[in-house]
Amino acid sequence: MADVAARAGVSHQTVSRVLNQSPLVRDDTRARVLEAIREMGYRRNSAARQLATNRSGRIGVVATQLRLYGPTMVASSVQQAGHDAGYEVALVALADYDDGALPAAVDRLLDQAVEALVVAVTHRDAAAQVQALSPPVPVVVVQGLAGGEQHAAGIDQVAGAVTATEHLLDLGHRHVAHLTGPRDWVEADQRRDGWRRAHEARGLLPGPELSGDWSPASGHAAGLKIADDPDVTAVFVANDAMALGVMQALHERGRRVPDDVSVVGFDDVPEAAFYWPALTTVTQDFAALGRQALAVTLRVLGGDEDGTAAPLLPELAVRASTAAPRSGA
Repeated sequence: MADVAARAGVSHQTVSRVLNQSPLVRDDTRARVLEAIREMGYRRNSAARQLATNRSGRIGVVATQLRLYGPTMVASSVQQAGHDAGYEVALVALADYDDGALPAAVDRLLDQAVEALVVAVTHRDAAAQVQALSPPVPVVVVQGLAGGEQHAAGIDQVAGAVTATEHLLDLGHRHVAHLTGPRDWVEADQRRDGWRRAHEARGLLPGPELSGDWSPASGHAAGLKIADDPDVTAVFVANDAMALGVMQALHERGRRVPDDVSVVGFDDVPEAAFYWPALTTVTQDFAALGRQALAVTLRVLGGDEDGTAAPLLPELAVRASTAAPRSGA
């Protein structure tokens, strides 16, 4: 930094202010310092900075099932929000959740001197398991909120499922079927809960309930059963991948979407608008979730004891896969 200061003709403190993005530097001075940094190939010594400030500027993220769209988007959105705020984000990705993997992941991140842990694992007991480890840094839970978390950020899964089901009921369908995700996922239970609440609010009995595992294959298997049930005119599917399998099965059985059966998904994957027909689905703003999770993390690091944020509300993207039931259906 002293060499950069000498090249730019400024003080050591001015270089430090530029690196820390302080507003107390004139634009022409900032430009001169940045040019000197570029010419000299200066890189900050993060280890020295950590010793000087007793802070690592690093946040740890634990995520699982990144082969699935939702968990991948949650993890990447938190990473991006952290980078945008000037933090280094260390990610430990778990292929699957089990009792031993999560503590090991936490230990790996603590070894990297993270200032906080962000847990993006939606299995039912994940947050409680991390808290039971009593880590020496704050823990923020993202998605998979079961209620009672001290520091948390998430998208309201129940509200999204209610909106999806109400859309089908508003079209005139009386008993909407539901294909769930794995029941050990908090989000799967919450989407099922929203489906049931929408029917109860209107005094209606819900349609048949089937179980899936988030995969198109499980959606296809459930779709064959739905196709063979002439009483089913609409189905709410707990994610878009399974909805794709459902629509394929309906096509194979000669039941048209949406003429014979309307289909609604959840997540709004980039491909959903290009399914045939284009899929009506629940949109989750993962970028906003990442920013919210980071904001909670920074508030907690600043000493806020109650860092939980109000859940974000998802929206429904209405496309071609839903319509009113045929007359007499």
